[in-house]
Amino acid sequence: MTHGSRDAFRSLALRHLPPDDAEKWLGLLRPGARLEVATGADVPAVRLGGLPALPAASPWPEWEGHGPLSFIASVDCARLPTAALDIGLPESGTLLFFYFDGQLDDGEALVLAEDRESWAGARVLYVAPTQEAAEREAPAGLKPYPMVPLTARVAATATEPWHPSVRAAFAPHAPLGNRYGHPVCSQEFLDALWELDDEAGHQIGGHAYSIQNPVEIEIAEAVLDGEVSWEGPRLAEEAGNWVLLAQFGSEDAADMMWGDAGVLYWLIRPEDLAERRFERAMFTWQCS
Repeated sequence: MTHGSRDAFRSLALRHLPPDDAEKWLGLLRPGARLEVATGADVPAVRLGGLPALPAASPWPEWEGHGPLSFIASVDCARLPTAALDIGLPESGTLLFFYFDGQLDDGEALVLAEDRESWAGARVLYVAPTQEAAEREAPAGLKPYPMVPLTARVAATATEPWHPSVRAAFAPHAPLGNRYGHPVCSQEFLDALWELDDEAGHQIGGHAYSIQNPVEIEIAEAVLDGEVSWEGPRLAEEAGNWVLLAQFGSEDAADMMWGDAGVLYWLIRPEDLAERRFERAMFTWQCS
């Protein structure tokens, strides 16, 4: 939903919430690595666009029947503040993010979480530091995005009051994904949160900046094949099994525009992250 310093969040919470609720809400904040365009002496941790460095034995990711995926970003794990985050990222190596962005079919085929047949249209590869890798030219028909270096800084991240984790803390029996009768859902509190920072941007770990409903709910619905009710506990439980791996927003400098100023999200289960099973990461995207 938004991000900022813990001090800013504490001041805001104490202004709008009863003291006990403010402390409870502050306990739900999570650290994330916010990514901003690198300038001057900044050390880049992430590159949007450009070309990926792949091991010789690794094919360029493809969506069968549709074609190769576009390269979105590379993450140098050794340059991330991994110790300050609460997800078990590798301490070294490179994460490569690919997505079928419609260049080859003028946007006809969409990659959607609810469509299992499209899941191959987004991929995460992990290149371990022991693997030799070399920059790979893009397949014919794909125009690489301009390369934009990003630097990382740690920030506190907050999620929506209707996110399953916040709902569980303040109104566990309230309808999933909707407002409920508690000060954390008041318009004044929400407006104050959005005023901290209303840009989704790019981020590793932390709470996702969802543009629509919490992305964890979208992923939970997808893996459960949309066959569970929003009123039962199973959907919320499954949503709690996923954490944000990375989000990449629309970025003018990289000529990236996802729908109407949208965001690409990759989520993963913590146990899969611990086992470096990045092929199990799930993708969704949202726009306004």
